[in-house]
Amino acid sequence: MAGLAPGEAGRGEAELAAGQAGGGAGLRAAEAAGRPVRRRAGGDPVKALLHRHRELCERAVDPLEIAAGLEAHGITDRTAARFRHRDVFSLAEELYARSPRGEHPAARPGRAPAGAPAFRGFGYALLPGAVAFGAAAVGPAWAGPVAAAVTVAALVWPGRAARGRFPYAAHLLAAALVGWAAHRHGAALAVGLALAVAPGHLVAAGFAAGARARLGGSRALEDFADRARPLLIAAVAVFTAAAAGAAALAGAAFPVAVPLALLLFLTRLLLRHGAHRGPVGAALALALIPVPAAAVAAAAGLLVHAVLALSRASAHARP
Repeated sequence: MAGLAPGEAGRGEAELAAGQAGGGAGLRAAEAAGRPVRRRAGGDPVKALLHRHRELCERAVDPLEIAAGLEAHGITDRTAARFRHRDVFSLAEELYARSPRGEHPAARPGRAPAGAPAFRGFGYALLPGAVAFGAAAVGPAWAGPVAAAVTVAALVWPGRAARGRFPYAAHLLAAALVGWAAHRHGAALAVGLALAVAPGHLVAAGFAAGARARLGGSRALEDFADRARPLLIAAVAVFTAAAAGAAALAGAAFPVAVPLALLLFLTRLLLRHGAHRGPVGAALALALIPVPAAAVAAAAGLLVHAVLALSRASAHARP
């Protein structure tokens, strides 16, 4: 979907107020400040919004996708009231009804939106575990550094598609965390993390596909959030079990390997869906503290953030 940079969400209502038609500087300033304003009876405030988000509205395949885009730009139910609607979803329904869609192949009836298959790239996800396992068998002295390198590379690879600026800081912290953990706990831990990459890729792809399906079947943003949270919890549970199996196969200690694997999985998932990087960086930094419970606390905190961030429809809007 066009125009869904999460970094723009902070502009929100003030930017919207500045874009409405028929106002002048005084009207725009009053709206940005949240003060009630009077409009001309013949005005059409939705028309200006439709023009501003024209590409988003024309490419959307349903009203909820428009609502997700508006949500990503910081539009709330309070903002929707300025456009004479009770909530964001009602506003999105009018924008959808008033938008032509004939020229966009992704929105033509009977044709599926263009995009890569959900599980494409699984072969690449198998490489870190294979390389790490091979290094452990051929040259045990190199197993730790090799496994740490391919694990970080697997984390960086999907991160390049995250919306907005490339998350360099998050990836550097992740690299430092994996390297530090491998240095402290041995090559077995690094190999276990590398083996967890493949199931992490599958679980992340399954979660993304399931969330998109629920996005299409929901009638409101709250309805989608109620459907997305159990899906995320199930994905985390499946991956945690897979990470435990990978740790057992590599001979790594469960209390350290599983929380670290979960932390890296949530990092990848959040970056891939364009979530804010601040909580991700804070969790990775916390896990660097040389205390056994640090990784557990970091993973638990990032899970709470993921439940909140990934239950928003805008996190699953079509790029």
